[in-house]
Amino acid sequence: MFRIARLLIFTLLALGVVAAGAGYAVFLHLTRDLPDYQQLAAYEPAMVTRVQAGDGRLLAEFAVENRVFVPITAIPKRVIHAFLSAEDKNFYSHPGIDLQGIVRATIQNAMAIGSNRRPAGASTITQQVAKNFLLSNEVSIERKVKEAVLAYRIEQAFSKDRILELYLNEIYLGFNSYGVAAAALNYFNRPLNELTVAEAAFLAGLPKAPNNYHPLRRPEAAKARRDYVVDRMAEDGVITREEAQAALASPIELRSRTAAEAVRADVFAEEVRRELMRQYGEKAVYRGGLSVRATLDPVLQDQAERAFRSGLVAYDRRHGWRGPVARIAVDGNGRGDAWRAALAAVPAPPGLAPWSLAAVLAVSANEALIGLADGSRGRIPLEEARWARPTKEDQRIGPSVRRMQDVLAVGDVVAVEKDEPAPSRAQRGRPAQDAGDGDRYTLRQIPDVSGGLIALDPHTGRVLAMVGGFSFEGSQFNRATQAQRQPGSAFKPFVYMAALEAGLPPNQIINDTPFIFDPGPGQDRWRPANADGRFLGPVPMRVGIERSRNLMTVRLAEQVGMDKVVDVAERFGVFDEMKPALAMALGAGETTLLRMATAYAMIVNGGKKITPSMIDRVQDREGRTIFRHDTRSCDPCRAEQWTGQAPPRLDDPRAQVIDPQTAYQMVSMLEGVVLRGTAGRLAALRRPVAGKTGTTNDALDAWFVGFSPDLVVATYVGFDRPRTLGPREQGGTVAAPIFQDFMEQALKGKPAVPFRMPPGLRLVRVDRTTGALATAGDGNTVMEVFKPGTEPTAEDPGGTLSAFPALPPAAGAYDPTQPAPPRPIAPVSAPSGIY
Repeated sequence: MFRIARLLIFTLLALGVVAAGAGYAVFLHLTRDLPDYQQLAAYEPAMVTRVQAGDGRLLAEFAVENRVFVPITAIPKRVIHAFLSAEDKNFYSHPGIDLQGIVRATIQNAMAIGSNRRPAGASTITQQVAKNFLLSNEVSIERKVKEAVLAYRIEQAFSKDRILELYLNEIYLGFNSYGVAAAALNYFNRPLNELTVAEAAFLAGLPKAPNNYHPLRRPEAAKARRDYVVDRMAEDGVITREEAQAALASPIELRSRTAAEAVRADVFAEEVRRELMRQYGEKAVYRGGLSVRATLDPVLQDQAERAFRSGLVAYDRRHGWRGPVARIAVDGNGRGDAWRAALAAVPAPPGLAPWSLAAVLAVSANEALIGLADGSRGRIPLEEARWARPTKEDQRIGPSVRRMQDVLAVGDVVAVEKDEPAPSRAQRGRPAQDAGDGDRYTLRQIPDVSGGLIALDPHTGRVLAMVGGFSFEGSQFNRATQAQRQPGSAFKPFVYMAALEAGLPPNQIINDTPFIFDPGPGQDRWRPANADGRFLGPVPMRVGIERSRNLMTVRLAEQVGMDKVVDVAERFGVFDEMKPALAMALGAGETTLLRMATAYAMIVNGGKKITPSMIDRVQDREGRTIFRHDTRSCDPCRAEQWTGQAPPRLDDPRAQVIDPQTAYQMVSMLEGVVLRGTAGRLAALRRPVAGKTGTTNDALDAWFVGFSPDLVVATYVGFDRPRTLGPREQGGTVAAPIFQDFMEQALKGKPAVPFRMPPGLRLVRVDRTTGALATAGDGNTVMEVFKPGTEPTAEDPGGTLSAFPALPPAAGAYDPTQPAPPRPIAPVSAPSGIY
C-alpha cells in the first residue's frame, strides 16, 4: 500500500509539474507579443479643436473623436464614485485583477443560465484601459489573458489616479462623446462640476453599451441602467439614501446648447478651418485639441447676413418670377389630406430656411389658399405676389400681375414666409381664430444671384463678419474670399491716389471729353466712354471720382503713368502682379472681396499696412499660445497692479504704404461720393461714411466698398456664371443698399465719429466746377483738402492749378472731333468699370 501511495503521489507531482510547465508554456505563448504598456506614459489622446467667437461663444468644433481632456484632479468625486460603483468598486484595492469580482460574476452567471440575461463581466477598470489602449475588442481567451497580464503590469507602473484618468478620458459614451467631459456637455450641456447625482449615474452606466441605453431611442432601458447605478452608489455609501431617492425620481432630461452659448456662422467657421489646416495640418486640427479665438463679432455677423440676404431678395423680386419649386396633384381644392404626403415628398431646396414649402390648394383672383406640411393652412393675398411678374431673358420682366392666376395654379409648390402685419382696427381684440381664414403668407423665391460681404476693423485687419453667399447649405463656395471678380469702378481710388501721390491736388482740372486711344501699330484703338454717354468738359479731379467718370480716370492714369498706378495697387494688395494695361485703370483686373476690403481699410486708417485675419489667437492642448494676430509686445501691460506708473505705450509696427495726408485726401474724395455722387442714397445714414460704387461691363457685377472711421464693409452681387444683372442695375442700386442696411444696424447707438485728419493739411473752400478759390457769395462750393503749399490763396486763386493746368490729351490719344489718322478703328468693347 505504501508503495502504491508513493507512486500515486509521485505521479500526481509529475503531472502537476507537467501541467505547470504546459501552463507556463501556454502563458509564454499567449504573452509573447504583448504591446509596450509604457507608451501610456506619453499618452496624448485625440482631442477636439474648439473655435470660439470674439464674444467667447462656441463657433465650431473639429475632431475625429469629440474629446475634452480633464485631469483627474479636476474630475468631481461624484463622477468618480459613480463610475467606480458601476464598473469597479474595488478599483483602489485590487492589483489590476479583481478575484472577488471574478467569483461574484461566476456565481451570478451560473444562476442566470437560461434566463437570457447578459452575462455579468468582471473586467476591472485597469483591464479596460489595457483593452482600449493596447488591445483589440476580439472576444477570445487569448485576449483575456493578455488583458489580465497587461493590467497587472500597468498597476505596477502607474498610480491608480493616472489609470483612472486615462480611463475616464478615453471611454466612448455615445452621442459622439469620448470621455466624461465631452459626454457631460453633449448630453446635458453642463461641465462636470455641475452634474447631478442622476446625471453622473447615467453617464457611468454607458461604457458597456452606449447604444443600448440611448435616452431617446431606448428611454426605458436608459432609465433602468441609470437607476441600477444609483442603487449601487447608495449601497457603496457614496451617496445618501435621500440623494438616491431624489435621483431615482428624476427623469433623464437632455439639454442642447442654446443660442446664448453657441453661434452659427458656417462660412466664417469653414474659413477658419481652412486657415488652421494651412498653418498646422490635419492632425493638429482634428486631433490636437487646439483652442482658437476667432475675430467674429456675432452681432455684426447676424446683421451682415440679414442685410445681404435682404438685398439679394430685393434684387431678385425686381427681376420677376421663375416659377414654382415643384408641382403635385391636388384634388377637390385640397379638402382631403392626400396633398400632405405629396408635399412632404418634395425635397426642400438648399437655402430655403427660414421659409417653408407650401402647396397651392385653391386660387381666386385676389388670393391663393395654401397648405403646409404640418397640415396648417394659410393664404397669399394678391398684393404679396404682385412682384412675381414673369422673368425674361437679360433679367427683364413681363407684364404686370393683375390677378393671382397670373402667378400661381393649383398644385404649385412654392416657398412662403409667414407674414405678421399689424392688425387692423377691426381685428384688434378679436381672438386669433376669428381674425381671418388662416394665416397670411408672403410668396418667396430663392435668389439665383449671389455674391459676398466682408466687414473688418481697418486698424487691426480683424474680420468681424463674413457672408459668402445666400446660403452655406446651397453652396460652400466662399465668394468673399475665393471668388475672383472684376471690381469695376471700385478700383478707381487707387488711380486717383497715384495722382495725389505724384503731386496733383484734388482740384486738378481734367478734361471729361471724348478721345480715342491708339496704342500703336498692330493694336486695336480703344474709344473709352462714360456710362451715361455724356461729357462734363474740364472739371476738378474730385468730380471725376464722385461721379465715376471713366474718361477722366483713363486720362489721369495715362498722364500719371500706369507704372505708378500699378505700384499703388500692389502696395495696397489689390493685386499681387497687375498688368500695366490702361484698361486696368477702370477695374478690368480680377481680385477678391477680401483684398478690396483690406485695401480700402488702409485708406481710412491713414495708410497703415494691415493683414486681414479671422483668428486672434491659437493655443495648444497645454494652453501655450502658438499664434497671436497682434504681435505687439508690451511688458508693462503684465503688471499685476497699478502703483502709480505711467500707462504703457504700445509701438505701432505697421508699415506705411502711403503718406497719411494722401490717404486722407482720398478719404475726403470718397466721402464726396456719398454726399454728391453715385452713392448719394447713403447720405441718409447721416453720419460720416465714404466709399465707391463699381459696376463691370454689361452689369455683370455690382460692387460697393465703403467705410466709417472704424469699420470697413465691402460687398458685391453677381451670378456665379456671369450674366448681366439687367438694365439699370449697378453698384449704386444693388450693392449700396446692402451696405446701407448693414451700416444702419452696425452703427446704431454709436456716436458719429468724424474721419481722422492727420496734421499739416489745409482745408480751403473752392468752387466745385472750377477748383479755384471760392469767393464771397459763391454757392456751388466744397471744402477741399490740400497738402501744404498746394492750396489756393487770395494771391494765387488757382493754387497748384497754376503749375498743373488742365491735363492735355494723353500720349497716343486724339480728339475724335478732329480728323482721324488713316488707320481704321477696330471695334473694341469698353473695359470693365463703366459706372
